Amino acid sequence: MKKDDAQYKSYLKVLREELVPAMGCTEPISIAYAAAKAMELLGKLPEQCRIEVSGNIIKNVKSVVVPNTNGLKGIEASVAAGIIAGDASKKLEVLSNITKEMKPKIREYLLSHPIAVVPADNDMIFYIDIILQNSDQWSEVIIEGYHTNITQMKLNGKVLFQAERTENPDNNFSNQGLLNIKDIVEFANIADIEDFREPIGRQIAYNSTISEEGLKHNWGANVGKTILKTYGTNIAMRAKAAAAAGSDARMGGCEKPVIIVSGSGNQGITAVLPVIEYAKELNVSEDKLYRAVALSDLVTIYQKTGIGRLSAFCGAVCAGCGSGAGIAYLHGGGYKEIAHTIVNALAIVSGIVCDGAKPSCAAKIAASVDAGILGYEMYKNGQQFRSGDGIVTKGVDNTISNVGRMAREGMKSTDKEILKIMTGH
Repeated sequence: MKKDDAQYKSYLKVLREELVPAMGCTEPISIAYAAAKAMELLGKLPEQCRIEVSGNIIKNVKSVVVPNTNGLKGIEASVAAGIIAGDASKKLEVLSNITKEMKPKIREYLLSHPIAVVPADNDMIFYIDIILQNSDQWSEVIIEGYHTNITQMKLNGKVLFQAERTENPDNNFSNQGLLNIKDIVEFANIADIEDFREPIGRQIAYNSTISEEGLKHNWGANVGKTILKTYGTNIAMRAKAAAAAGSDARMGGCEKPVIIVSGSGNQGITAVLPVIEYAKELNVSEDKLYRAVALSDLVTIYQKTGIGRLSAFCGAVCAGCGSGAGIAYLHGGGYKEIAHTIVNALAIVSGIVCDGAKPSCAAKIAASVDAGILGYEMYKNGQQFRSGDGIVTKGVDNTISNVGRMAREGMKSTDKEILKIMTGH
């Protein structure tokens, strides 16, 4: 790979597209963004609202606090926040400018105006269709595929915007099919740091800040603080606790922004915090840290490419494996060490399910980071899981493909059953 190659440029574009800021869990924020956009079209406070959403949206919004709402949870709260106080121009930071005076108005609107939530009658994994209505006017916004991908906008039935339909809206991102572990390692080695200094530097700064918040104060189930209190402060525990604490704060409604990876703040946190902790422990250069974080991000994105944005497969697993790869890189590991770390980690935690965004995500993050660290330590000690051990097969890319197939195809029915359990059916 050379710096003027199309592949090199594609890897840079992937990082720039994926590493964007968001405040709050991205699924409720996507709903708030849709609501704010529909409000912008309507131009006045709607008397009633109807929102149609896919099962994975229901699952990921049900139990998480919407930031800047004084602790409100759920789809209806996300809609109300977007209508009353959302700034659509800020996209995934749509709720970042809410003032103290606006917060009670969100609850007032929620209690006094009907917001109908309807399960989507389609097979789409990521789907939001919101209609805001008054007696004489109505607006509609549809988001498909990923969090900011508006595919249609209408006012009183007139189409104002219509995106070209694609079989998989996720494909609107750069060609992530070019990703593979060997080339990701080579990219990390040869990249000009200035080419990704801004997005990686922002990820390190933002996600470190929310992790510090999670360790200082009471958020969620305080998984990060519990790890340090119970197991001590060696480097492995600090790495797990740092990532978990960021999720503690984020799932608890912390109003600090994070940099997301693969559409997920939890994955953005998990991919970077353990790598930062190990970089401090090993006293490596800033150059080495940035390369390791870029590698961790790309390994995470690569795994998620075969799975999709939302599924029954916990995305923290991918980010935990990514951070393990980054840690191996910080120790001087090359392709061989990193490949074995990833395979070992995937063999350990690929069965973790996603049952929505909530405080227990922090514990799943800790388990996934632990698997990434153990995967590397196993390799250092001459141990590995081999081809034929369950879904592990020869070649790291082939094993990643197997996991993607299991998550994308094999866990479809699991996803439906999880949703039934969560909604009491």
